[in-house]
Amino acid sequence: PARGAALLHSRSALRHPRVIHASSTPGSRGESSTTEQTSVVEEKDVGVQSVGKYDGDAPKRFALDNRVAGRVVASSVTLALRLGSGALTAGWSGFGLGEGADASGYTFATVANRRITEKTDVTSFPRPEQPIILYEFEGCPFCKKVREACSYLDLDVLYYPCPRGSPNYRPLVGKEGGKEQFPYLVDPNVDMAMYESDDIIRYLFQTYGPGEDAEIPATLSSSPLNAISAGLSLLPRMGAGSTYTSAKKPEQPLVYWGYEASPFCKIVREVLCELELPHVMKNCARGSPKRDEMVEKYGLFQVPLLEDPNTGKAFFESAQIIEYLEKEYSLRTIDAA
Repeated sequence: PARGAALLHSRSALRHPRVIHASSTPGSRGESSTTEQTSVVEEKDVGVQSVGKYDGDAPKRFALDNRVAGRVVASSVTLALRLGSGALTAGWSGFGLGEGADASGYTFATVANRRITEKTDVTSFPRPEQPIILYEFEGCPFCKKVREACSYLDLDVLYYPCPRGSPNYRPLVGKEGGKEQFPYLVDPNVDMAMYESDDIIRYLFQTYGPGEDAEIPATLSSSPLNAISAGLSLLPRMGAGSTYTSAKKPEQPLVYWGYEASPFCKIVREVLCELELPHVMKNCARGSPKRDEMVEKYGLFQVPLLEDPNTGKAFFESAQIIEYLEKEYSLRTIDAA
């Protein structure tokens, strides 16, 4: 990709890094640290409500709201065709018995008064000091592969959606990188920017994953079959998340908890993308330590969860989140069917 001019990201006070080839050697690896929200999200005094507080109806495990049932069923085909890619974190090694049932944090269930725990390798990986930035859109199969990799590596990502016809971030990528091609990665931690999904995945694994000798899972490899399966997996939703719907621009990115393989999360991401709403994705696939973080904050774990620092609102449940986004940001009615 061509080198682009420096550019200020909206409200971020970070200059857009220069574009360099994927084969170039990145700077120092991100330091290990606990997950932090980007400073962009923390700019205003208006914040998400205090511990245990959320808006709307209480979340219901495994419940399917009739308002979004068709979307969820169609999105489940995506999960099957991609063989569950993005559902587990790196090194996930299944379930085991842990501490007593009264211990704090996330647990899948309790058996004989013992917590069922999950193990993963992501806690040993370097973590970026600032979230990586990804320009992409929901209906792109190459973007999907990169999102699956971010979920697998348990990375927080600042997404700038670029659906067709969108006025802000799609033209920005063309101006900065030289072409409107997606996905487009920017890593503000090491002054790195690149196109090409396979190069991006390789970079993420080497920099924020197992390291230089990282073995990339078969579902994320450069095999043409993966691009084909990713494309086929999007067909049941018929391009949802690919075309811009007129919307007002939030002052700060929203915060979205979920993971790529979840059909309940996917249908919310489609709306976030159609409305061109920037959002920090807090990936929390199976094994993610961010599940403990949510339990500590809200007393439960369930995704999707949307936090809006612009209004101080927080919602569980796909149908409620979509309804909120349409009312708060859409400038025209979105067909909920």
